[in-house]
Amino acid sequence: MTAPEVIKKLKQKSSAKNIAGAKRFGIFSKNILGAPKIVLDNLVREIGKDSSFAKAPEGKHKLALALWESGVYEARILAGLIDKPEWIVSKQMDTWTRDFDSWAVCDSTCMHLFSKAKLSHKKVWQYARAKEEYVRRTAFALMATLAVHDKQSPDKAFLDFFPLIKKYATDERNFVRKAVNWALRQIGKRNLALNKEAIKLAEEISKIDSKSAKWIAADALRELRGEAVQQRLKKQKKR
Repeated sequence: MTAPEVIKKLKQKSSAKNIAGAKRFGIFSKNILGAPKIVLDNLVREIGKDSSFAKAPEGKHKLALALWESGVYEARILAGLIDKPEWIVSKQMDTWTRDFDSWAVCDSTCMHLFSKAKLSHKKVWQYARAKEEYVRRTAFALMATLAVHDKQSPDKAFLDFFPLIKKYATDERNFVRKAVNWALRQIGKRNLALNKEAIKLAEEISKIDSKSAKWIAADALRELRGEAVQQRLKKQKKR
């Protein structure tokens, strides 16, 4: 399967209604077709069954790169779903991150691909210091998804992120502050020890003279102190 073939299938399922729906959720990518999620899911399965990729695994990586280069919103979502983290190099991560123009592509790529790449922890620091809104969002989306998918790293690896969370909690831009909040909450739900530390950090952030910081802290504390999270983490500790 080639990139033009994939994009042709996406265009066949384009929908103005879905494009309007995406805009209501804050997705304003330039080249969005409005193809529904089920189409992407079916393409992932179809590509996975393509025997040519079994014989030449690098072909799937090349397909992902070609889909990304198309600039089509759905094609970029698909690229992050089919690419393999072992193929990821620094240049690709940087290029794709600079191309992010919606929270959806950013978060999906971080969740399904970037968080599983060897460079993920290192890239958090690089992207957090960037000024561009979606690049900085990527840093915190990576933190959040690493907290879920990285089962090997010790608590210290996540505690080391706390100064970044505190520093950039004052960023008033919507897509940054929401990602900072997401990162804080996900780290705080990883285990009881990190939960306690995340609550302490949120309390510190709540004292900062910033609307963004106060919102991040209040929202995080509401969830991290909540009964559902506390009960789950206590059960997790007993295992």
